[in-house]
Amino acid sequence: MPKNSTRLAGLAALLVTLPLAIAPPVSAAAVEPDYTIALSPKADGPALAKSQYGVFFEDINYAADGGLYAELVRNRSFEFNATDAGGYTGLTAWTTTGTATVVNDAQRLNDRNRNYLKLTGTVTNAGYNTGIAVKKGEKYDFSVWARAGGSAPLQVTLQTAAGVTLAAPVDVSTTGDVWTKYTGTLKATATSDRGRLTVGSAAPVSLDEISLFPRDTYQGRANGLREDLADKIAALKPGFVRFPGGCLVNTGSMYPYDAANNYPRARSYQWKDTVGPVETRATNKNFWGYNQSYGLGYYEYFQFSEDIGAMPLPVLPALVTGCGQNRATNDPALLQQHVQDALDLIEFANGPVTSTWGKVRASMGHPKPFGLTTVAVGNEENLPEEYWANFLKFQAAIKAAHPEIALVSNSGPDDQGSTFDNLWAKNKANGTDLVDEHYYNSPAWFLQNNARYDSYDRSGPKVFLGEYASLDAKFANSLAEAAYMTGLERNADVVKMASYAPLLANIDNVQWKPDMIWFDNDESWGSTSYQMQKLFMTNVGDRVVPSTVTGGGVITPKPITGAIGLSTWRTAATYDDVTVTRPDGSTIFADDFNDGDADGWTAVQPRGTWTAASGGYAQTDTVSEDTMVKAATVTDTDYDYTLKATKQAGAEGFLVAFGIQETGNFYWWNLGGWNNTQGAVEKGVTSAKEQLLTKPNTVNTGQTYNLKIQVRGTKVTLFLDGAEWASFDDNAVTEPFAQVVTSDAKTGELIVKVVNAQDKPAVTKIDLGGRKVAPTAKATVLAGDPGEQNTRTAEPILPVTSTIHGVAPTFTREFPANSVTFLRIRTR
Repeated sequence: MPKNSTRLAGLAALLVTLPLAIAPPVSAAAVEPDYTIALSPKADGPALAKSQYGVFFEDINYAADGGLYAELVRNRSFEFNATDAGGYTGLTAWTTTGTATVVNDAQRLNDRNRNYLKLTGTVTNAGYNTGIAVKKGEKYDFSVWARAGGSAPLQVTLQTAAGVTLAAPVDVSTTGDVWTKYTGTLKATATSDRGRLTVGSAAPVSLDEISLFPRDTYQGRANGLREDLADKIAALKPGFVRFPGGCLVNTGSMYPYDAANNYPRARSYQWKDTVGPVETRATNKNFWGYNQSYGLGYYEYFQFSEDIGAMPLPVLPALVTGCGQNRATNDPALLQQHVQDALDLIEFANGPVTSTWGKVRASMGHPKPFGLTTVAVGNEENLPEEYWANFLKFQAAIKAAHPEIALVSNSGPDDQGSTFDNLWAKNKANGTDLVDEHYYNSPAWFLQNNARYDSYDRSGPKVFLGEYASLDAKFANSLAEAAYMTGLERNADVVKMASYAPLLANIDNVQWKPDMIWFDNDESWGSTSYQMQKLFMTNVGDRVVPSTVTGGGVITPKPITGAIGLSTWRTAATYDDVTVTRPDGSTIFADDFNDGDADGWTAVQPRGTWTAASGGYAQTDTVSEDTMVKAATVTDTDYDYTLKATKQAGAEGFLVAFGIQETGNFYWWNLGGWNNTQGAVEKGVTSAKEQLLTKPNTVNTGQTYNLKIQVRGTKVTLFLDGAEWASFDDNAVTEPFAQVVTSDAKTGELIVKVVNAQDKPAVTKIDLGGRKVAPTAKATVLAGDPGEQNTRTAEPILPVTSTIHGVAPTFTREFPANSVTFLRIRTR
């Protein structure tokens, strides 16, 4: 069945399952309501800005090259190397005939484009994923930089791997010993996502920057964006675009890409590398394990933000690495250079065409300023003292030169913990404009923390929730996010901006899940969270109408039971004397490994090398990550789990798991994590983890540690060498019903947003606070099986919009099980 037919079938099935979404209101006399929503007579809640919701773009999951950036040729300038990823070379993605050699010498195109190709024969590019995607009748712009001693005619062809012609060949005449750009146009004669671009020459020729671009990019921009992906982002109507990271900003070398620094290949994202002609832009190792060309750079980000009517929000490096690296660059001159780079960025965005960097912007085709208003410094730094010292230097310089620019600081990599508390205290004392919070947590966490921002200081710094998502891609995750978003809107006086993350994922190159928009070479589709985010972004309103909800109930947590486990992360370690006992001392499980076997232990995933020998259980692989083995399913609600642990070698420390469920959920005590700098308790949810607590911690190689995990129902106390290390109580209640009401002055509507994240309908009385309203309203419902997800072949979770009748100042409505409903009610 064609993919679009499958999707239509999924939509038809969804419509059949949603009679309540289009049914008239329930009679109040017929059914006693489960909930009552009561609105204040006045719309006197916090104002909602256009920037309330936005998007965060980071080049993760091949989101840029091979994704949003429309270039179809992979490794177009032959710059790939083994620093980017194991096995990469200057000919990655290319096959050759004849003589083809990647050269790095003084004859190169320019100093920042280090490699070029010497060719006598043919060179063929395989593109991304299955190949180059072309559509019959569409035009594709070819270009190449070439240098030949004499005449070297090029023939450019586009075929499938099987040799089927996809476009008429194009001949390009090159001549002369000076690098020159040559162009041509290929018109597709067939549709395929398995194209191969071949460039051939019978005479010796040097080539660089071999490019093939669809003529139809988003808004027709040169060096532009893939249209379907840009359209999906634009359809969200985001209020801002945060870019370019993320971990790309605060990892790797902070030094520039130049001869004085030996052209460092693994660098933080530095904006000056990414502007000007594409053939002069630097290349880089992407933190997520591949190469990034910087063809999609700061100019293109600013242009795209403008095209979709969103505020640009760039993030700059603070010279303190995070994302597991946790190092500070102690170089005052380099810090001053980066501070100046920040000032130059503002000039690039906003300066007149007579200024140094405004002139660069104008030369790229945009003499009008972009209107930058907000800049972020740093991302998830886990060294609060070093980060804060640097942030203050950025702040002093930027505020002195541009007091109109709002600055965003951050609070570290999680929603709580010592770094979070430390940085929030510093930001409050400083009066920082905005503080960036990030967290990726379980659906339960989001359903348990709707009131998180109710208690935030109204006079303190405002919150930018720059990254958040529920840890999976099912509709249940989207429902939990939606419930949480009602709390974000209710607290719009504190939470000024929020963006789900990550935005894009290439289905064949995934480093992180979940993600909002998925794609392959020629198709794209929105996850269930994309559909949810789109509904919230396009139904924000301009002011919160205070409202209360009564009725219903909560879900109480269960005691922590399940198997125990041992694991490592790029570390060799030995465990011994593992016991699980009841509070009265009786034994549930014990293994001292003195018999030389580990018969009671099974691998959760077949990773690492585990051996029971010499009276211990050792994992000896220092490369593998998450080598978990488990034993002894514990059904008691109160127990003590004790063991000895010794690190033998490697990057980190110990991972001691408990409460392991067959569903894949678990807890683990992480000692010496994040390159042996942090300790934490993490709660695993499928393949991801949320942090329940964190604190600084280091594990010494060769030292034996006595560990004890004391479980009493939902409360856990951790002991390290007999001293209490930390404790937590995973006892928060889950609230499956949430709501918020906003007003839209432009349309004269109330927007009632109701989330029912439970497996039963919710009959709800709605009291509109005495307002006179039209008897009909528009209802948009997103509902379905909480275990469903949208995929390449089917999108079962899509919104359904209808007109409902019987709306009155007070009326009753039944909201479907596992649904989000947006009611737009006209006031009179």
